[in-house]
Amino acid sequence: MLVSVGQFDPAGSPEANVAVMRTLATQARAEGAQLVIFPEESMCSIGKVEGEFAAAVAAHWSAFVRDLTAIAHELHIAVIAGGYEPSTDHRPYNTLVVIDDEGRVVETYRKLHLYDAFSHRESSRIAAGDEGPKNVDLGGLNVGVMTCYDLRFPEVARVLAEDGADLIAVPSAWFRGDHKVDHWETLLKARAIENTCWVAAAGTSSAHTIGHSAIIDPMGVPSDFLEEEPQGLVTVDVTRRRIDEVREFLPVLRNRRLLSSRTVVPAPNGD
Repeated sequence: MLVSVGQFDPAGSPEANVAVMRTLATQARAEGAQLVIFPEESMCSIGKVEGEFAAAVAAHWSAFVRDLTAIAHELHIAVIAGGYEPSTDHRPYNTLVVIDDEGRVVETYRKLHLYDAFSHRESSRIAAGDEGPKNVDLGGLNVGVMTCYDLRFPEVARVLAEDGADLIAVPSAWFRGDHKVDHWETLLKARAIENTCWVAAAGTSSAHTIGHSAIIDPMGVPSDFLEEEPQGLVTVDVTRRRIDEVREFLPVLRNRRLLSSRTVVPAPNGD
């Protein structure tokens, strides 16, 4: 399957961001892509929203999802994108919505690991997810989803791989800072290498976030990538054949052994 990742600098207005996403999705479809992945905060940048944040989320979430389903249906392309979803308290969820190429919402994923690190405290404004990692079939490709800071927790990607993920999508808004580009690139490659699957990361590119969207193959090799472009798109042919090739000579999922109460037990077979 041809897969695209779109990178841009989200505004505070969901309508403005949807317009940019439509442009990038149209470009992706023209390049033959059947799936386009957009960043975390594609709905709106939390720091640019006017007025009370939870109220803005309540006012715009449903329309944002509806607009994305229209793009998916009209262009016949599956879409994954990040937004903010109302919750039962004043803190919304940081949510990915997964839409198939017929414009149907087939899954949502609420970010599990909130970015309470590097002097930032996402949990002060956002509620943590209440379900585990999610895989979904999109046109025969098994796609797992995680969000930004989840990338630092290898067990999330491993659960997705054990459940059959061919591709792990990582919408992000990765903050700038010392060594942060190095961390981002290293972790993306590590998640691909240790699980011998594809990784597609879509990042926001702004004054505070690094961009550097990329599609990484199962050997940890970037097939294509962006740097700090304020808006851009890359498209790669993500194949099951490449996964099978790598797992033939690097069968780490079959070879691993687990420790349970100091006893080594065979791991379940899992290609």
